[in-house]
Amino acid sequence: MASYMVRKTLKTLDPFSFRLLTSTRRHLSVAAAAGTEHELSSFTFSSDDANQPKPAATSTSDDKVYIKGPKNAPASSSSVTMPMSFMTGSIVGKRFYQKVTTREAGGGWSVMLDYRTLKTPSKRNLRCPTLALAKAIAAEWEYQQTDGIRPFTMPLMKLACTALERVPLTRAKIIEHLMKKFHQDLVFSRAPRDNDLTKDLRELQVEKFSPLIKWVESEFGFKPVVYTSFFGGKQEEGLVKAVENLLKKTDDCELAAIDAIAAAAL
Repeated sequence: MASYMVRKTLKTLDPFSFRLLTSTRRHLSVAAAAGTEHELSSFTFSSDDANQPKPAATSTSDDKVYIKGPKNAPASSSSVTMPMSFMTGSIVGKRFYQKVTTREAGGGWSVMLDYRTLKTPSKRNLRCPTLALAKAIAAEWEYQQTDGIRPFTMPLMKLACTALERVPLTRAKIIEHLMKKFHQDLVFSRAPRDNDLTKDLRELQVEKFSPLIKWVESEFGFKPVVYTSFFGGKQEEGLVKAVENLLKKTDDCELAAIDAIAAAAL
């Protein structure tokens, strides 16, 4: 039956249409084999020295690290641009630097890979607000192995880039998302007291979460509602507003850290 349908379909095609389909398929196969398609999530490297190129002007990818390339471009700057995504789980290129240091710059602190200044995805200097953060990020780069750079082992680098690049643009959405999850926070949840299977869990929740509940009440002036539903409950409007106002007063680094902690706790 299947072969009959195929023969019938081929008979209905005129020679020009058949040639068009086969030539188009051949063209796509050759293009795929040659690797002409752009991979928007891929990583490339450039160390911005005399042996390194600038990224192509026609590139549409924002998720690239420029560290290394062909030997046909002149040096124009001393920088390294990191990707927006660090969740790749793979090695993205060999370690191209020898020494990692920190340097005070413009009211903050920069990380130096040899003579190059580490940059954000939008190619601004990665300026840390504290020396402690700069040294922590420098340690992440220092302990990269010689056989390759592993972005997924640099959580503070990812967090710093998020704070500098994304939080200023999406602050309102981040706070809105956090407040939606606030009502479902498991700190406010208790296992049923009349169930033998969850009795030990309830005792553990009371032991660990009760101090947090008391802190929230003393800090914001509202006692949180404790519920037994796994899907959450509804907190008092006064407490919701107080927490929302606190989030609005945070700086970009603080809000990025809170959002990361909340995401990890889900």
